[in-house]
Amino acid sequence: MKRIVLFLIFSLSHFLANVSAQVTVEARIDSLQMLVGQQTGITIDVSCDGKATVELPTFQKGQQLAPGVELVEMMAADTTKLDDGHRMQVTRKYIVTAWDSSFYYIPPMKVRVNNKEYLTKNLALKVYTLDVDTLHYDQYFGPKDVMDAPFSWDDWKPVIASLVLILLLSGLAAYLVYILRTGKPLIRIVRRKRKEPAHKVALTAIERIKTERTWAQEDSKEYYTQLTDTLRTYIQERYGFSAMEMTSGEIIERLTQENDEEALAELRELFQTADLVKFAKWTTHINENDANLMTALEYINQTKQEEDPNQPQEEVIVTPEAKRQRITIWTMRVVSAIAAAAAFALLVWVIYRTIDLLR
Repeated sequence: MKRIVLFLIFSLSHFLANVSAQVTVEARIDSLQMLVGQQTGITIDVSCDGKATVELPTFQKGQQLAPGVELVEMMAADTTKLDDGHRMQVTRKYIVTAWDSSFYYIPPMKVRVNNKEYLTKNLALKVYTLDVDTLHYDQYFGPKDVMDAPFSWDDWKPVIASLVLILLLSGLAAYLVYILRTGKPLIRIVRRKRKEPAHKVALTAIERIKTERTWAQEDSKEYYTQLTDTLRTYIQERYGFSAMEMTSGEIIERLTQENDEEALAELRELFQTADLVKFAKWTTHINENDANLMTALEYINQTKQEEDPNQPQEEVIVTPEAKRQRITIWTMRVVSAIAAAAAFALLVWVIYRTIDLLR
């Protein structure tokens, strides 16, 4: 029994191996007969192992598969997997025609599977021609004259609609160009005088205080308030920190990073005197007030920034509104360019279509 079972298993496996390795090549024709100039298809089917390499016959367009049978088109090969990929079927179709009535013999075509050559079966094709009645030739008439096609508004509607659209696009482009070239300027450029340098503003203020120093003896607090406020404003504009919100000591400490000790020595005394006058009701003499005024003048002249003589006296300011208007101008330019290009393209199409309809 064991020998019998082993024999059956061996036979079955050998049979299955032969089946999986079996190669079948078939060729069929769609129609065995046709009229001259008609077309029919020849299909080659190859069934083989799923891992095999298949080479189907290839022909060039116009090449003859047999004398008188001409290839019109060779389709792409189509592969279908079978039995979970163990086998596959490869199919290719060839479209052929013939230009003379006859009975054609199409010889077998070669197919290679794993470099082994197989032949398809031979095929036959019968091509007929139309019978001509030569006895009743009077029933055949010569060619007719060329007839003019009837006028149809449906053919001209796209042309008319395109012409209207061309006028609209051209008008839009012309209007935008007119606004851009001859219309009122959309962008207003604001020109104003440049801001006076900090030292000039401070010197002007000190000069005013100097002319009014006659009341300084009577109201020392107001005098020193104006003088120190002028210095604070100058220092804030000159060095870029908020001196108006700082105490006198904080200002001097911050200025040590910018000025030398010699320049700050007298300025420190001026701020100390001012603090005493404003907060401790300290009384000063007129000559002391003049000395502190000169200290302020000397400090400003020592630390002022020289102006560039080539710097323009006016500055141009472009407001956010002007920036938005500039974007509007660029948008109008782009829209006008697109409208003009579209109108031109439509005009070319209208000319081409009109010529085609008038033929």
